[in-house]
Amino acid sequence: MIFKFEPHYFERVWGGQSLREILSREIPKDQKIGESWDLVDRDDYVSTVAQPENDQSTIRHLLNSKSDEIMGPGWDNHRKFPILVKWLDCSERLSLQVHPPASVAKTLGGEPKTENWYVFHASKNAGLFLGLKKGKTKEDFLEALKNENLEIVCHYVSSKPGNSVLVESGRMHAIGAGNLILEIQQNSDTTYRVYDWGRKDKQGQSRQLHINESLQCIDFTDSDASLLASSLSDIQILAECEHFRIRKFRLKPTQNLALKNKHEQCMLINALGSPLQIGTSSLDFGQLALSPFSEPCTITCNEETELIVTDNFYTPEPH
Repeated sequence: MIFKFEPHYFERVWGGQSLREILSREIPKDQKIGESWDLVDRDDYVSTVAQPENDQSTIRHLLNSKSDEIMGPGWDNHRKFPILVKWLDCSERLSLQVHPPASVAKTLGGEPKTENWYVFHASKNAGLFLGLKKGKTKEDFLEALKNENLEIVCHYVSSKPGNSVLVESGRMHAIGAGNLILEIQQNSDTTYRVYDWGRKDKQGQSRQLHINESLQCIDFTDSDASLLASSLSDIQILAECEHFRIRKFRLKPTQNLALKNKHEQCMLINALGSPLQIGTSSLDFGQLALSPFSEPCTITCNEETELIVTDNFYTPEPH
């Protein structure tokens, strides 16, 4: 058995229609949908299980009532699911922002957030802002911020489909226009905007900035970052940190991929191509599934395809 979930959609000033046009999602045609939260367990938003046989249960209910089956022995069922998975349609440039490191998050009343970006689609001139340009300093940044000309100090790299980058807490960043990104992150929603490129919302208002908080969080030694290029290998590690591991698998037609046995750690699976068969369930293009601790997980496909697997966010006690 796998669990699939209903996404939560959010309109954003920088959003567009790529979720409908590329991922075939049913979203309003007259709205700039920027985010799809495909798995979330927070106080304000909680994912609902998509299968009708589960009677519209939620990830929160599953963890409260079946934590040993979902996560394995030792899980504190009052704890929220540790990973949040989103799709980001960045039709326009996002704000220049930072997430607080654990060392300062509590002081600022926020939560640390390390995230990984996987670029699924990118337009010809798409790119990403990551930290500072080589040789630039905090003083250079403050001067550029004063003059509202931060592009001259921020490191910019072109993005292509298949690129991936780990954005750890403290790394200043912004996603440029023309990217459709799968974001896998710690379960946090704390973001401090340091600059929004002079943008106005529908009412002609500027969005709130958090300059003082941002300056306490930004790692000003982070410069000249690079992206991980796509690989043609069968397995590619996209990210590995203390919070999660993310791997991309390339499957050949009729190939069987034994991801895990019964009573092994919970995993998340994102289908990036043709449909996957997982036991008696199917997982369509763009969908996410949770494979619980209590079940084995073997994946098959009829056509060559790719998928992303996230794990190592919880290690069960010995069974």
